[in-house]
Amino acid sequence: MTPLEPTPGQITQLLVSLQEGDPDAANRLFPLVYDELHRLAASYMRRERPDHTLQATALVNEAFLKMVGNDAVEFESRAHFFGIAAAVMRHVLVDYARSRAASKRGSNVKRLPLDEALVFSDEQSEQLIALDEALQRLAKLSLRQAKIIELRFFAGLSIPETAKVLGIAPRTVVREWTIAQAWLRRELST
Repeated sequence: MTPLEPTPGQITQLLVSLQEGDPDAANRLFPLVYDELHRLAASYMRRERPDHTLQATALVNEAFLKMVGNDAVEFESRAHFFGIAAAVMRHVLVDYARSRAASKRGSNVKRLPLDEALVFSDEQSEQLIALDEALQRLAKLSLRQAKIIELRFFAGLSIPETAKVLGIAPRTVVREWTIAQAWLRRELST
């Protein structure tokens, strides 16, 4: 085990300390979660064009600051923390896409399948916005299914990890994951 590799429960304990107001908890937490956050950000950024102005490191830093700077966010576990991190990163990229799309007013949004919609470039910022809007519509129909998509697809959590974060059975995750994917594919292809 390397000196920065967290022991079981160490991240969760630091999250608790952070929520209890420990002023140094964020500084101790960041090196422990950085590699995983960077892996998550890099997976998002691999879908970007090579000369994208937003880099994985900047995405990690912005997401981390938004998460630890928000007193309203309560982290229940390590998996919950990374699920929230995925959502925050997605929102940062959607905000970036919206600002890019705003400069190109009047362009038509072309619908794509879910997998293709996640390939993000200047030309496809509209598709990322369409995906975000579809997830928002799904959340109005089934908040749990939207959370499952976010945790599984964006955070890369396993079925058991997703079940633990949401407090439901793994079988329920599988069933609702399948339904939510089908719904999103239909929404993004129309």
